[in-house]
Amino acid sequence: MNQDDTPFQRQAVRRHFSRAAATYLEAAALQKEVEARLLEQSEYLEIPPQRVLDLGSGPGRASGILKRRWPKAEVVAMDLSLPMLRQVPKQTRFWRPVKRVCADAMQLPFPDRCFDLVFSSLCLQWVHPLPQALREIRRVLKPGGMLVFSTFGPDTLMELRETYLACGLEPAVSPFAAIQQVGDALQGAGFARNVLDRETYTLDYPDLQALMRELQAIGATDARTGRARGLMGKARWRALDAAYPRRDGRAVSSWEVIAAMAFRPEHDPPPREDGIVARIAPDRITRRVR
Repeated sequence: MNQDDTPFQRQAVRRHFSRAAATYLEAAALQKEVEARLLEQSEYLEIPPQRVLDLGSGPGRASGILKRRWPKAEVVAMDLSLPMLRQVPKQTRFWRPVKRVCADAMQLPFPDRCFDLVFSSLCLQWVHPLPQALREIRRVLKPGGMLVFSTFGPDTLMELRETYLACGLEPAVSPFAAIQQVGDALQGAGFARNVLDRETYTLDYPDLQALMRELQAIGATDARTGRARGLMGKARWRALDAAYPRRDGRAVSSWEVIAAMAFRPEHDPPPREDGIVARIAPDRITRRVR
C-alpha cells in the first residue's frame, strides 16, 4: 500500500492520544517491550550525548530512562499531545527534569544540528509523509548524530483488517509503511549506515472487545482522513466478533514492528541533478524476522 494514498488526520491523532494520556502506560505492554529494545539500541552511541530528543514521547517513560542513563544530557520530550506531556514529570526526578515541548513532528521547533540523538518509539507510523518527517529529523541532528526509531508495519492488526473485509466492512485499521518504504525514506532523507529490523509480535485477548478496549486505551484507533464516523450497529458488531479468529478460545492479534538505526553523515553528500540522493533495492535492506 502506498502511504501517500492514506494520509492521517493530525487532529484525530492528537485527540486520540490526548484521551489516552491517563490510561496509556497501564495498557501499553507491547509498547513498553518495543521501547525497551529500542533503548538498548541507543546505547550504540559512542560518545555520551549532550542533547537528546525523545520524539513522540507520550507520557515520557523513555525520556526518564534516557535522563537517568545520561544525567548530564539535556533530554527533551516532544509530543503532539499536551495531556501526554503533562504525565512526563511522573517519570522523572525533580532534580533531573526533562524539558517538554508540544509540537508536530513535521515541523520540529528546533534549530539545525542541535541533537546528538533522536529517539522515537512507535510514533512515526502516525506521521505523514514519512520522508518529510525524516528530513526534519536529519536537519536537527548533528553530523554524526544517531536516529533510532520503531514504527508499526503493514501486517499490524492484520486479523482485524481481514475480519472487517470478510464481513463486507471497510477496515477501521490505520495503514502503515512497509520495511522497504521505511528504508527508501531513510536513504532518500540522506541518512547513512542504516540498519532495519522487523519482528512480529502475537498477542491474545479474552475476546475482541478486550482488544478494542486496549486500542482505545493506548490511543491507537483509526485516524485516517476518510475513516467512517459514528458507532457500529449491534448486528455488525456481532458479525465482526463471530468472524474474528481465535486460538484456544482467545482473540489473537499480530503486531509487525520495524526498528531502525541510522546516522547523519559527518559530511553531507552533494545533491544530484534529479534531486535523488541514492537508490536502494529492497533486497539490500538488513532484515530479521522472528
